[in-house]
Amino acid sequence: MLEGIVRDSIVKQSTKQLRRDGYLIANIYGKGLGNINAAFKMNAYIKAAKTKDSIAFDVKVDGAVHRVVIQEYQVHPVTGNLVHVDLMVAQPGVRAQYFIPVELTGEAIGVKNKGLLFAQTKRVPVKCTIEDLPQNISLDITKLDIGNNILVRDLELPETVQCYLDPRVPVVGIIKAK
Repeated sequence: MLEGIVRDSIVKQSTKQLRRDGYLIANIYGKGLGNINAAFKMNAYIKAAKTKDSIAFDVKVDGAVHRVVIQEYQVHPVTGNLVHVDLMVAQPGVRAQYFIPVELTGEAIGVKNKGLLFAQTKRVPVKCTIEDLPQNISLDITKLDIGNNILVRDLELPETVQCYLDPRVPVVGIIKAK
């Protein structure tokens, strides 16, 4: 379980000091809950985010345990280090927006014919409860040739999960190499 501290002050000077000390600045929020300004050790957060077994994972801040999902993160434009992360509390029975990762399986025919695999979206935004949330969307791309796409309308999602992207948006496709 990832453990963090509550930030007493949210001014720029204290935030910079926490970052120098190796902390990642985070906001934890949820429907009907007050915002929690927190900080996690950078290495502990990265390890927890990479080794989590589902989209939601537990964090402990100020003695309270919260089941959270990563909503958004910011990366430094020059160094590529994490700067800030937004964590949303996954409350049972509450419909919220989540981002499901897209996993590609197989090797496309178009790639063998010197095409390029183009992944338009790596995470698909959906609205559902945490109980109905699929862990990932698995797409078989073995039949894709140059010029073919898999669109949002082609995704097979459970009835309780709604995707709000335009149905004509491509998720993955094969484009011709120049």
